[in-house]
Amino acid sequence: MFSHISTRLRLSAMAAAGTVATAVALAGPLQPAHAAPAAPEAAPAQAAAWAAGTRAYLVITAPGDTTAARNAVTANGGTVFASYDAIGVIVAHSASASFAPAMRAVSGVEQVGATRTSDVPADAYNPKLPANPAQSPTTLTESNRWDMTQIKADQAWAVTTGSASVKVGVLDTGVDDQHQDIAPNFNAADSVSCAYGKADTRAGAWRDIDTHGTHVAGTIAAARNGKGVIGVAPGVKISSVRIAEQPSGLFFAENTICGFVWAGDHGFKVTNNSFYTDPWQFNCPDDADQAAIIEGVRRAQAYAESKGSLQVAAAGNSNYDLANKTTDSESPNDSTPVTRTITNDCVDIPTELPGVVTVAAMGRGNVKASYSNFGNGVIDVAAPGGDGAYGVYSTLPGGKYGNKNGTSMASPHVAGVAALLASVNPAYTPADIRARLDSQATDTACPSDSRCTGTTADNGFFGEGQVDALKAVGGSTPPTGTFFENTADVAIADNATAESPITVSGVTGNAPATLKVGVDIQHTYRGDLVVSLVAPDGTVYLLEDFANNDGTDDVGKTYSVNASSEVANGTWKLRVRDTAAQDTGRINAWNLTF
Repeated sequence: MFSHISTRLRLSAMAAAGTVATAVALAGPLQPAHAAPAAPEAAPAQAAAWAAGTRAYLVITAPGDTTAARNAVTANGGTVFASYDAIGVIVAHSASASFAPAMRAVSGVEQVGATRTSDVPADAYNPKLPANPAQSPTTLTESNRWDMTQIKADQAWAVTTGSASVKVGVLDTGVDDQHQDIAPNFNAADSVSCAYGKADTRAGAWRDIDTHGTHVAGTIAAARNGKGVIGVAPGVKISSVRIAEQPSGLFFAENTICGFVWAGDHGFKVTNNSFYTDPWQFNCPDDADQAAIIEGVRRAQAYAESKGSLQVAAAGNSNYDLANKTTDSESPNDSTPVTRTITNDCVDIPTELPGVVTVAAMGRGNVKASYSNFGNGVIDVAAPGGDGAYGVYSTLPGGKYGNKNGTSMASPHVAGVAALLASVNPAYTPADIRARLDSQATDTACPSDSRCTGTTADNGFFGEGQVDALKAVGGSTPPTGTFFENTADVAIADNATAESPITVSGVTGNAPATLKVGVDIQHTYRGDLVVSLVAPDGTVYLLEDFANNDGTDDVGKTYSVNASSEVANGTWKLRVRDTAAQDTGRINAWNLTF
């Protein structure tokens, strides 16, 4: 079987600025070449120096005070590398072959399991920072791509591009935060490296050690700035949680646990998880090590969800029936894989954990992507992942762009739609968002393929169907009016007024009673702002006078204005008045739909 993550496959070409690179997730599981790391800053203090033969373990005990279990780790020849007391999970290191059996006999310790069949790398004790690649400017301009039109994201943008108060975590190989299409929406304050299972908050620790995470981030929220591409939810914020290790590029259980706990503690409404937890393609509960992995990651996901975070995950790229598991010949992938018989009790994590939205991939049109895993009762929804000549085009490190195919590319489309749902329904819980993703999905019938079982409404290839971004933002039909937009930046200075014009022509008669005014303002304290629409004859329509104590960043909203007394054609203006000092910003873009 192939990994979920297409970075485990050698890239067939790399993109120069304005050109296409393709990475098709349909080849053998080759390891990627990683970018050379930058010179390290002072690394975080660690529990001990690295020694050959050191292995990592999850020690699981009751949530709360883990002092007794941590003391037992030390007493039995181990060191505590990290501890997640809220979920009762300790990440321990030991070079002793008797460590796990000894710890399993300790009172109060519920489970102990090795998280890998290889040594913990030396980099865990002195982590190198990933490279900060030089950026190439692009001459590419945004256009409606097949994957975005297929889920009606282009129509959703006429309603809203998402809220800057919604944070989406990309748990992946890292993200190039300097990329011209990602930088406007990047949230460095909540970005981190969780490689090796411990948060590394140094600036840049979150950067991409490959290309995969940057591609995923662009699909979710590439800025609507006239350059390159547009993400599904270009108004939300992206945070990078790097969980891939150097130099292997693998995603071990302790890294995933760190990532989910971070997501919960830092207010991520959605996380995207285009990977499986290495080294086991499937973790089986009758194996003590794998049982501990299942429980540790399960607790971390449940913790994140309890804090309001929904996890979205890729189903995998092996054309494998997850509802009828029989064999696994790819594990463990950090040493020597063996072929083993498995059953449905063995689970692919995080995608098969309770509460996680499992995403299958579609090609262009209502078709299953040839590589996509499937399974009746396992797949929740589907989204474009690319196939053959039709890849998903998105951002790559260094200001570049390129195509990739995979369920890794389908999952971020769903994460983006989930972010739109959270934007227009701020009170929604993860369960609410899951339910709406399902109920709003477009039913997609099984093809003439005996492997696809179920009904048109819910089947093994597409689950509840293909996600619908337009329905997510409250629309059921495409906007019927003519659309006008100005994407030029206009600075908003302290105690000053800024205006951005749109010239409307070719519209007969007056404006509608439900004129839609889409606003994208980047500002560090919107309580300073008064936002108005100015008609061609000078009439001012107040859109919103924000409360003085509203310290939220940015404005990403669509207003409805009764402008039926106004002639449609002419120059309309968005007027933004800043009423205080210290915080500034810009009109990033705005639009009118007649």
